[in-house]
Amino acid sequence: MRIGDMARMSLSNLWKRKVRTLLTVTGVVVGTCAIVVMISLGLGMQQTMQESLAQMGDLTLISVYNYQSNPDIEPLDDDMLEQIRNMEHVSVVTPSYSPENWGFCTIKSGKYQYDSTIIGVDMSALEALGYTVQEGELPKPNEQGNYDGIVLFSSESVMNFYNPNKRNTMGSYIMMGSYIMMGGDSTDQPEPPVNVLEDKIELVINKTEESNKKVPEYKVTCPGILVTDWSKNPSPYGVFMDVNYVRKLENEYKKLNGIKDDKNKKFAYQEVIVKVEDMKYVAEVEEAIQAMGYTQTNSMESIRKPLEEQSRQQQMIFGGLGAISLFVAALGITNTMIMSIYERTREIGVMKVLGCVVGNIRTMFLMEAGTIGFIGGVIGLGISYLISFLINSFGGGASGSVYDIGGMGIGGVSIIPWWLALGALVFATMVGLVSGFSPANRAVKISALTAIRQE
Repeated sequence: MRIGDMARMSLSNLWKRKVRTLLTVTGVVVGTCAIVVMISLGLGMQQTMQESLAQMGDLTLISVYNYQSNPDIEPLDDDMLEQIRNMEHVSVVTPSYSPENWGFCTIKSGKYQYDSTIIGVDMSALEALGYTVQEGELPKPNEQGNYDGIVLFSSESVMNFYNPNKRNTMGSYIMMGSYIMMGGDSTDQPEPPVNVLEDKIELVINKTEESNKKVPEYKVTCPGILVTDWSKNPSPYGVFMDVNYVRKLENEYKKLNGIKDDKNKKFAYQEVIVKVEDMKYVAEVEEAIQAMGYTQTNSMESIRKPLEEQSRQQQMIFGGLGAISLFVAALGITNTMIMSIYERTREIGVMKVLGCVVGNIRTMFLMEAGTIGFIGGVIGLGISYLISFLINSFGGGASGSVYDIGGMGIGGVSIIPWWLALGALVFATMVGLVSGFSPANRAVKISALTAIRQE
């Protein structure tokens, strides 16, 4: 018997018993819907969790601290940074260097000056770390291939210029900067006293009263103003300079003021930021850095991992509830096929007497069971998409809804990726085939003589 003939006979037999077939298919529809919708809600919660964590900071960043350095390990210097940079899955590495000589320089423009926070970073890593500018552009290397003479102000630090002859102006600008930092309306702030993109600015090395040496002055340029984003690390609350340039200026400050370095003390950065290619490698890279002796690390992995485990457990619970429904549907398919065998015992006997291959009889019954599972899966998947649409349109993220997280109006989003849709369809079909396997075997074992005598 050809496969086409068996398929036509299977569909014809299902059509003859429309009510029973419809009820059995309905069971598969319910089971498929339950699995798809439940898992889609779990995936939605997982995505919401990741988006919420992303608002708190970059999920691919690792902060390495060196505040209590172990003397038995290599110092966290430029050579060590290069080793970390060459690790597998590491994208960029930058130190966050705050000079130990606070106030070693002053940035001046006309009658205004800036003598607040200066942070040394790897300027070439800013773009990869996600820093953006609200005006101008991110810095590019100069003709010498370095970033000497380049400074980057943020939208907050430009407000920290003040007129030293009118000290009250400093306090007012700092208060306005803090107001913007806390989310105040930037439209109400005054214009910065200095246009760092256009006005002439210079950097002056500070000296003590005891020093009688000439004060070095350097022309500097600011190619752009950074967006003040407090989720970044380091946060651009001060002025960014290239770390190598900061260390050069700091050495000039020490020479000017006769400060000698402790020869027994090795230079080491206190904090280093490591960006990983993908968040799935964060734990691996963090463990590798800790194995080097730098045990004081921090990343979003410590928060993400427990939440992801909780989300996975929720998905398993949701999927289990749906699987119970599909298991009940499988019992319905088995019952339908067994009843079909009892009703068609004589037909099976005639087929055997006419020389029909036993395997064809088994295939025909498996086709019927698989068709029930496939049709139920298709309809169930379509209804799942409809339910998902309704949840996303009317229930997703509504305050006070079942899936609202902390009253923030997020969560409750249903996501059905392609692999879930395809998996549900294949699973429903397989449930039908597995449920029909035992009845199909029972059909082929019926004696032809007994079957013909059956009324």
